[in-house]
Amino acid sequence: MARKRFEREGAEFGRGLGFFDAIHAFAITLLVVNIEPPPAASWSSLSSLLGSGLGTALMGFAISFVVIAVFWRSHTEMMSRFNGIDQAVITVSLLSAGLVVLVPFTTQGISDNEIADYPLPVALYATNVAAVILTHAITLEVGRARGLLVAEPSREMLLVERLDALVKVVVFMVSIPVAYLVSPGWGMLTWLLLVPIGIAFGRWGARIERRAGVGGAGTKVDVDVDV
Repeated sequence: MARKRFEREGAEFGRGLGFFDAIHAFAITLLVVNIEPPPAASWSSLSSLLGSGLGTALMGFAISFVVIAVFWRSHTEMMSRFNGIDQAVITVSLLSAGLVVLVPFTTQGISDNEIADYPLPVALYATNVAAVILTHAITLEVGRARGLLVAEPSREMLLVERLDALVKVVVFMVSIPVAYLVSPGWGMLTWLLLVPIGIAFGRWGARIERRAGVGGAGTKVDVDVDV
């Protein structure tokens, strides 16, 4: 029995993209649930307002808003490289979407002043985000293996893409022992390493594209700092 494939020009492909877009939008909307209104007395001054825990909650909201937004953009750019999707790609994408929906829950841990000194919230958040990055990479690998990409990336570009995803996962995994052995704050600061790493991989991928004389979506490496 031939496997079912939904071509890019078909309505099923568009509905699939719309569904995953809605998942990311829903996850971003859920982030606001972690921001609890401060007590009335806290509104007497900006310092007391931020000291009530609102500052930590807003920081967690900002971090996860950026994270989910980058995941959405990364997924959208990745799917632009597909000329069709099948059940295998849909299954891995659903797993990724489920992990994205968990981000508001794990955000609650890093947004609460009362548990700010515990390393577990940082560990859960880092694991959650790393898992999303990994499933994005697996989705692309599955599409490539099943001949669903518009253009096959070069061996060098393929190496960059794989290393890009692997290093991002490693950064989040390293932040876990840092949170336990040093402090949760230092564990979260470890995530800032993604900025120079993203720039480095972006320049590497750009050099490959310039040498190849192509800049289309078929060979573009996803080098966003997608936490």
